[in-house]
Amino acid sequence: MSENKPFRSGFVALVGRPNAGKSTLLNACMGERLAITSPVAQTTRKRLRAVVNTPDSQIVIVDTPGLHKPKDALGKELNRAALGELSDVDVVAMLVDGTKPVGTGDEWVGAHVDHARAPKILVLTKADLTKPEQMAAQLEAAEKLAHFDDVIVTSATEGFNVDAFLRLVSDKLPEGPKWFPEGMDSDATEEDLVSEFIREKVLLNCRDEVPHSVAVVCNDIVWKKDGHASVSATILVERDGQKGIIVGKGGSMIKKIGMTARPDIERLLGGKVFLELRVQVRPQWRRDQNEIRRLGYEAAE
Repeated sequence: MSENKPFRSGFVALVGRPNAGKSTLLNACMGERLAITSPVAQTTRKRLRAVVNTPDSQIVIVDTPGLHKPKDALGKELNRAALGELSDVDVVAMLVDGTKPVGTGDEWVGAHVDHARAPKILVLTKADLTKPEQMAAQLEAAEKLAHFDDVIVTSATEGFNVDAFLRLVSDKLPEGPKWFPEGMDSDATEEDLVSEFIREKVLLNCRDEVPHSVAVVCNDIVWKKDGHASVSATILVERDGQKGIIVGKGGSMIKKIGMTARPDIERLLGGKVFLELRVQVRPQWRRDQNEIRRLGYEAAE
């Protein structure tokens, strides 16, 4: 710890519209891939808390589902989970996509952020994809969304202002001890992270009618005597047609999903992985509160 500088620790929630860049910023802050990313709304479904330790602080970053107009029970639960974080954190960071005009969705999010008691940071994302004049217009419009204590422009993919964002958050945290021990990067289980890496590959490889209807359950992780891990997971969909798309002709798509997910899982587990994937039809699971709870998508009380 720096001489005469108090140690600070606490939680910062990343909130915003779908695809605002929350998970990408979290990964950049961590320096590794913990949160999955894709162009599809509802990519983030479960709250993920990641821990960044600095000499003077411990910052717990809370990645939340993108706030959106819900179409089913799952969507309502994801919104409830994201909004629930606003009252439980020490800092709120509202992310706004620098490449898209500020709209009514951002205004709706901003109204909720404005009611949070914690210090608020406006984060304009994707600076690498935005011309300076466009970013200036975005900044002017976004600053009207809530009463922000600070504003920062970032590009998580380029690493631009990522460290500056962490310093900004750290300065606003209360003094206190570490909440998580050294070496603990996240509160997510290995099974949860494996499930998410597989779901990410479904989102990236399958057609538009599939992603929102997909959930993944990691059934077990078993380490064998030869040092490799045997991982079994089930991909859930709502209709037989969606199962056919994920399996693919001659099993081609599910093989591709497994092949592209395996490197992330091996990096996570630190060893070679044998991955077994199955697809199961579970009709209307997104409208079934019991299924949503069983899959871990229910907001914490």
